[in-house]
Amino acid sequence: MSTVAGAMALPKRARGLRVLWRFSRPHTVIGTTLSVVALWLITLTNTEGSLTAARLGDLALTLLAAYAVNVFIVGINQIEDVDIDRVNKPFLPIAAGDLSLRVAWWIVGVSAALPVLMALTQGVIEVVSVMTALLVGAAYSVPPIRLKRHAGLAMFAISGVRSIVVNLGVSLHFALTYGADPVIAPSVIALTLFVIPFSVAIAILKDVPDLEGDRRFQIATYTVRLGPERVMRLGLAALTTAYLGMAILGAWLLPDVQPALFVAAHLAALALLWRWASRVDCRNPHECTTFYMRIWKLFFLEYVLVPVAVLAA
Repeated sequence: MSTVAGAMALPKRARGLRVLWRFSRPHTVIGTTLSVVALWLITLTNTEGSLTAARLGDLALTLLAAYAVNVFIVGINQIEDVDIDRVNKPFLPIAAGDLSLRVAWWIVGVSAALPVLMALTQGVIEVVSVMTALLVGAAYSVPPIRLKRHAGLAMFAISGVRSIVVNLGVSLHFALTYGADPVIAPSVIALTLFVIPFSVAIAILKDVPDLEGDRRFQIATYTVRLGPERVMRLGLAALTTAYLGMAILGAWLLPDVQPALFVAAHLAALALLWRWASRVDCRNPHECTTFYMRIWKLFFLEYVLVPVAVLAA
């Protein structure tokens, strides 16, 4: 009897894990993982001492805290946007009926409490970084503030967390933990500057496929206000600025990267971006979603390119 029960419980448990994975928005988890690992590698390269079990353990704990913050931000958004998601993203677990609001609130609550408790054992920088990310994430989705109703504020909220809070907060955490001076490496400063326009592009392009639902529920995104074609042009302008800026910085201003590799990789990524963009019909939600997910792949690539260029220097 117990064997049969165990056999039945395993698929149920597996389904629960798949639902949790969908709830966490996998592309954001991958982006968070690559961000933390990249900043860790850059810090290791710029500090004395070898790779130790303690440093690997610190990386694992930092990833755990970052995952929790990530799940809180995307989770609270899904809880507050159930009706909109039933139109724009019916595959998400709450909108699809695969996850109850009660369980979702438990997941979000634990995901908020865990990183705060962890940060309290680390220091001021960690507490400020975690609390800032959580508060901005809540303000983005939760009434009465609900920044997502205001396109400009929503854009700055997403950009600020992804570029400044993550890059500078995590980098300073690793530097202080490993006994280094609290100085940000030039490559991390460049990465932060890169992510500002890049995350602005992510913030505005993510709404292009969601035009129908946002218009129905009176969410005044830039796509609703300006139209998908103009938003696509604005997003491409921001991304192009980011890549050309990195190519210029890498050629003249970054002493801790291999310049030829750095410049060539960013120009190649820019060329790939424009090739993808040239094939997108802005009025086709499926094509816009595909293009948006490709933008995320370029985001992932950046957090591979920069530490590789630092290690190659």
